[in-house]
Amino acid sequence: MIEPRWGKGPSTPAENKLLEGPLGRFRDLASAIHVFAEFLHGYRRLRGIGPSVTVFGSARFEESNSYYQLARRVGKKLAEVGCTVMTGGGPGIMEAANRGAQEGGGRSIGCNIKLPEEQQPNDYLDVWIDFHYFFVRKVMLVRYSHAFIVMPGGFGTLDEFFETATLIQTGKIRDFPIVLMGANYWRPLRAFIAETLLGKNTIDAADVTRLYITDSPEEALVCIASTTSEKFGLEGAQAPEHCHLCPATMGA
Repeated sequence: MIEPRWGKGPSTPAENKLLEGPLGRFRDLASAIHVFAEFLHGYRRLRGIGPSVTVFGSARFEESNSYYQLARRVGKKLAEVGCTVMTGGGPGIMEAANRGAQEGGGRSIGCNIKLPEEQQPNDYLDVWIDFHYFFVRKVMLVRYSHAFIVMPGGFGTLDEFFETATLIQTGKIRDFPIVLMGANYWRPLRAFIAETLLGKNTIDAADVTRLYITDSPEEALVCIASTTSEKFGLEGAQAPEHCHLCPATMGA
């Protein structure tokens, strides 16, 4: 399979200036203003998008891949219960979730990252926003969502997953569900979290029980509905007991 170039390449000139160290008082001020302007742009474009679920996942999976098809089904199911589907706007899992959202008659949002090589958002977006800074983009993907689905992915997906989990752990965002989809893919991580992290007391049991793992879009919807029904009046249900990473299932 040809490796997609989406998400590849060096940082943008703007990011290089921000991260290369002190630049002098006025250049630092100009850099801060540029970041602030990008935040404002995101706030303006995403205001009023309604109850949203962010889907994280790799850009490298093609349409024939089972994970692509799973993300497409998930996006459609989310749209059918009234959720806006938000992704990073690229190919692979992101495209699949956005595609499913449109097929389900829902809203499809993409937060695209601009890189030196031209990066095109996928073809299944109702609204997309281009960002220069990865960290601003990540704030938007978290700020406007009320649940998170994590599909198989690499460093970027893991970064998004663990930062979201940290924000929930520390109370910076509400205790929204995080659903890991692709059980076989996530099983080694499940063991590491449930056995090593919890076993060494570097996290609490509560940090584990807010993570859910399933291969079923229907089960994922049950987890999400328990939150969105309370806040937005969508049809809800109780989160399933059998699929979450709790001490009772560590040996499963």
